[in-house]
Amino acid sequence: MGAVHAPVAAEAAWRRRYRATRLGFPTWSRDDPDRLLYLSNANGRFEVYAWDRRGGAHRQVTDRAEGTGYRVPSRLDPNGTHIWWFDDAKGNELGHWVREPFAGGRRETIAEDLPPAYSAWLALGSSFAVLGRSRAEEGTTVYVLDDGAPAKLIYAHRQSANVSDLSRDETLIAIAHSEHGDSRNRAVRIVDRGGRALAELWDGPGKGLQPVRFSPVPGDQRLLVLHDRRGRRQPLLLDARSGRVDDVELDLPGETFAEWYPDAASLLIGHEHGGRGELYRVDLGTRRLERIPTEAGTIATARVRPDGDVWYQWTDAATPAEIRSVRDGVVIRPPGERPPAGVPYAEEDADGVHLFVAEPTGPRPHPTIFIVHGGPEAHDQDAYSAQVQAWVDHGFAVVLVNYRGSSGYGKAWRDAIVGRPGLTELEDLARVHDLLVRRG
Repeated sequence: MGAVHAPVAAEAAWRRRYRATRLGFPTWSRDDPDRLLYLSNANGRFEVYAWDRRGGAHRQVTDRAEGTGYRVPSRLDPNGTHIWWFDDAKGNELGHWVREPFAGGRRETIAEDLPPAYSAWLALGSSFAVLGRSRAEEGTTVYVLDDGAPAKLIYAHRQSANVSDLSRDETLIAIAHSEHGDSRNRAVRIVDRGGRALAELWDGPGKGLQPVRFSPVPGDQRLLVLHDRRGRRQPLLLDARSGRVDDVELDLPGETFAEWYPDAASLLIGHEHGGRGELYRVDLGTRRLERIPTEAGTIATARVRPDGDVWYQWTDAATPAEIRSVRDGVVIRPPGERPPAGVPYAEEDADGVHLFVAEPTGPRPHPTIFIVHGGPEAHDQDAYSAQVQAWVDHGFAVVLVNYRGSSGYGKAWRDAIVGRPGLTELEDLARVHDLLVRRG
């Protein structure tokens, strides 16, 4: 009789959490929305994947030792025939864009005669590209790249700027710039393909603008922009033809992001308050705000598909991120075993400082670790974290503090560290520490 071996113990939960595959939110081609791109770490590092939804095929596009697409998102051209991804040297963020067919094939390095640069983003037309670059000795430059023609410089400035979007008819380019000297609070300029300025919007010192996307309707030259006019991020529409501004005031606390519906008569609104998110639809004619049903948790990204369905990336502390459709549920699942569920977060307030606490089972007090987010323009959310849950697996409580300087709580909170970086955050962390010690 052969030897009987004891069953091999299952891999520890914390290891399974870290090794689980994660997916980024898919982007799709304007004219062929069943051709999509997404990021995945299925091979152990983040790489770009192409998804032919019509045929159900997934293809790994990139394979670099340092990973690809995590800091500089990849792009699909409007008709879905080519993928553009950013190729830097060993992850140093200085590089060139590479173009290849959606189905795979010959790769081409774009504007190879220009020196490697940081990406100041990219907007793609049907037969040309608008390339933003940044180098210490040059500042920011923007080029129009027509197929078969030399790169044409249309913008240059010592201060920071970036390309934001191209209008639906491909005649207008939106640029966010800081020519006034404040890169944290940018202005918006709309130029034609020759670089001639057609519209400009700046809300003045200390107030930032973030261009999002032009209207998806041909002939409609409105640009969707996020602003800080009321002390929290909300949308407005800038008409490139008339210069008219339509401020879409929302009676919502916290921060918002926005995207167009396909008919440009409504906006999708992502709303976050207290580290949790929800979705709304606002009618631009009536200003009626309608809640879109979603579970409590964090919605990191959301966009409207051409058929009107809403896709969004959702997670909470106990559930790894999922790509969901309002209409059909989960859209795409990562390959392999799902990681174990996590413990939910409790939320607390320490004299106005919002925080989350994840605790192991058993009586208090627990050994406790503070995991302090960076940024500082970032914040902790009700979102699944392998790191947090791994500490809980080992008997630790974990504290996540959205100190002054964090995003997600309005402009005044975000700007509270100006002039005192490092000190303001530590004061808030100390306040939370003292509260939790007193509580036991």
